[in-house]
Amino acid sequence: MDNLTTEKPRLVIIGGGAAGFFAAITAAENNPNLEVIIIEKGKDTLQKVRISGGGRCNLTHACFVPRDLVKFYPRGNKELLGPFHKFSTGDTIDWFDKRGVKTKIEDDGRVFPVSDDSQTIINCLWKAVKTAKVQIHTSQKLVNIQPPTAENPRYKLSFAQHSPIETDYLLLTTGSSAAIWDMLQSIDYQIIEPVPSLFTFNIKDERLKDLAGVAVPQAQVTVKSQKLSAEGSLLVTHWGLSAFAVLRLSAWGARVLHELDYKFEVVFNWTGFEKVQDVIDFLNEFKQENPRKHIQNYPQYGLPTRLWERLVAAAGIAPELNAADISKKQIQNLAAQLCQCTFAVNGKSTFKDEFVTSGGVALNQVDFGCFESRLHKNLFFAGEILDIDALTGGFNFQAAWTGGFLAGTEIANRAKS
Repeated sequence: MDNLTTEKPRLVIIGGGAAGFFAAITAAENNPNLEVIIIEKGKDTLQKVRISGGGRCNLTHACFVPRDLVKFYPRGNKELLGPFHKFSTGDTIDWFDKRGVKTKIEDDGRVFPVSDDSQTIINCLWKAVKTAKVQIHTSQKLVNIQPPTAENPRYKLSFAQHSPIETDYLLLTTGSSAAIWDMLQSIDYQIIEPVPSLFTFNIKDERLKDLAGVAVPQAQVTVKSQKLSAEGSLLVTHWGLSAFAVLRLSAWGARVLHELDYKFEVVFNWTGFEKVQDVIDFLNEFKQENPRKHIQNYPQYGLPTRLWERLVAAAGIAPELNAADISKKQIQNLAAQLCQCTFAVNGKSTFKDEFVTSGGVALNQVDFGCFESRLHKNLFFAGEILDIDALTGGFNFQAAWTGGFLAGTEIANRAKS
């Protein structure tokens, strides 16, 4: 970092991820007189962009109404409503489109580059920072932040492998970094304890044995003895259960499930929203109309055959038993397996490589009009360093783009005065 100038106003961004790059580009494009520097601890930048969406980069989600969009954020939904009115999904798609990146919306609402290659997004961002003359420095670990004083109005930053530098504006986009959170705590910031969000449930149960890959399009999931429930798709995995319903539940219940040490009972309604008595009535109708049929051979409620067979067996109904011979108790047991299927969860697994953490800088210490600290003027935050997280599907990236854009815009305008 020996080529740093001193005569221009300076913005230093700590963290070379999505939010950091987006803020740097925004600030530099809006104020060419502003010296913009990104400093990244690792050897490479944009690593989360690279692995997102299985290497395709799920850059946002096709939810264009801010009031609907914030519903996908377990933490930060109220705070993001205003920012999403200023820069949201449509703005993100338009931003990349104007820079030559064509996008597509998939059936589930996820937005990807048409190329299906995250390198397309990385190349776009790198081209933009180079054009805007943003400086990039990697392998530089920040070790201390000294806020402005009466004698020195600039932030002083110390690094493990470089001499300190000073800056007029500081933006932290370091994601879930314990070291950065510790530094912030030392200058009076409240850090909400980080706990995992977006994880799958570890379940060992004979009813799920060897069913990995079996999917149910719509089910309801409830944590027993807790006010936690979610709906959506379910997927049986080698370690238990995953897919949208489980991930949604893990996100909204991140803190509660952490307190339970990820050991709890979960109840599944495989039918979606059917009540037990309605299912009993339906099964009795099937019994009366098909007395000679074996119920195991006739999956109901759109359930996959192998899962249906396991639930029928769990209800104590033998494969060779005619429907006419199924007892009242067996009908009740099957209805319970379908609507109140209880499993013991013993642990969690990270969802692919897209690890998300709940926790970070307390939201009441941030002005979300521009993502500036309420404690220190000209210090900004964006991305997962904040106590903001979302469901899978491009929502975390959208929060990063929005925060980066608004912080970058404010800093650029402020540096002009």
